[in-house]
Amino acid sequence: MQREGIDFRSAPGFAPRMRIGELARQVGVSTDTVRFYERSGWLPRPARQANDYRDYGEADAEHLRLLIDLRRLDLPLDDAARIAAWCHSGHCADSTAELPRLITERRAAIADRIAGLQALDARLASLGRHLRTPRSALAVIGTAPCCDAADAVKGSGDGDCSCCTTPSEV
Repeated sequence: MQREGIDFRSAPGFAPRMRIGELARQVGVSTDTVRFYERSGWLPRPARQANDYRDYGEADAEHLRLLIDLRRLDLPLDDAARIAAWCHSGHCADSTAELPRLITERRAAIADRIAGLQALDARLASLGRHLRTPRSALAVIGTAPCCDAADAVKGSGDGDCSCCTTPSEV
């Protein structure tokens, strides 16, 4: 899907000077990544040399570098591309206003993920305690778990494992 963006390369001092491999190396990504951003419309299509090689300039490198850095902050691609385009087209007030809101959203999402991971860690610790506790073998009858490990995994998901519950949790 081709997106219409702002072509920031018309700014003074940004003459095309590098091919796609040079741009990719300078920014620290693969040429496939550069092509992806170009095809998607996040990086304006560059001028072509007589031999049909892409001809990128320093503005392209700066734009792509900022876009990649914003993505490394786990910002959605649409948002990262919009901020990068605003930054490189003179809409600094827009980027300065929008970026803090996006960062706040990302931090809230990360806090939710951390809480989920902490709950998973507690469940795994409980399961580990359960599996270290000696028990007699379970009979293999009907739908009953065939071993302590299966029983522990099945019971720990619901918090039904009585041997893993500490007196303070009861």
